[in-house]
This record gives sequence, structure tokens and C-alpha cells, in this order.
Amino acid sequence: MVVVSVLKLSAQEPLYLVNGERREEIETIDPEHIERIEQFPADEQTIARFGPEAGNGAVVVTLKFDRAPRFNHPEGWSFAEYITREVDWQENDLTARIAIRYHISEEGILEVDKILEATDKRLLRRIEKALEECPRWEPAQKENRPVKSASYVLRLTLPEGRELPPERYIIIR
Repeated sequence: MVVVSVLKLSAQEPLYLVNGERREEIETIDPEHIERIEQFPADEQTIARFGPEAGNGAVVVTLKFDRAPRFNHPEGWSFAEYITREVDWQENDLTARIAIRYHISEEGILEVDKILEATDKRLLRRIEKALEECPRWEPAQKENRPVKSASYVLRLTLPEGRELPPERYIIIR
């Protein structure tokens, strides 16, 4: 029997710090949430500043907030589930898709930045109404103060579980 062991070569990885906390990687951080990135070389000054873990350099990421905004629904629904339930788009309605970019204000109010896609105006109107009536969020926090969040995108295709039919094209030869 041959046993293969895979070791992560941490000797080649820099030290990653996100808002002062050590991380194994930073690839999963949404770029919209990043305020600043600083890279430090693998030298004596970096080791003196960050400790021996920074022997291969350091990457320090500062996010726009310490805690992301939270949508707290009493039933435990996610934000997308809440909007889907509020819209009341029936199985016999045409399949439609919507994509809306939004952020959460310091007061916890959802503010629409841009309608990115709307394949049905009726669905758009219903979703806009649900967004206006949406309960307040817990705003993002930075240094224990509420701050405006980065942008997020709500993407829904309704009725749930269905796909949009393919677009039809007319080819003139």
C-alpha cells in the first residue's frame, strides 16, 4: 500500500492578515469589500513588525468594515428567500429574472444602486415594492460604528427552479 501525503508548503506563503486577524488565504474575499491591500517584502523589518510567521513576507488586507451587514428575519429566512416570498410570483407566471445591485446604509436601510437586469417589468415592480418594505438590516460595523456597506447583488429567477427560455433569433440570409 502506498500512502501519499500532501503538505502545504507554508514556507512559500506570505503571512495573510485581514483586519488584523491571521488568515490562511485571501482569495475568497469579495474585492468590493476591500479598502486597502499592503504587501511587505520578506526582510528583517517585516519579521520584526509581524513576527517569524512573516518570513516570506506579509499581505495586510483592510476591509471596508469589521462586520458585514446582517439581514435578520424572525423566521430565519435569507434575504433572497424573504424577497421571493414577498413577491408572490406563481408557477403559472412566465419565468423571469432580475438582478439588482444594492448596499445597506449606516441606518440599516437597503438602498438600490442599479437595476442590472429585469426580464419582466411586472416582476421588477413587485421586487421594488418588496425592497421598499424590507425590514431594516443590522448595518456593517467598522470600529464599533455603523458604516455603509459595499455593494451586493440580488439575483433571482422566478418561479424558483425554472430557467429562462432561450432567446429567439431571426437569421436573415
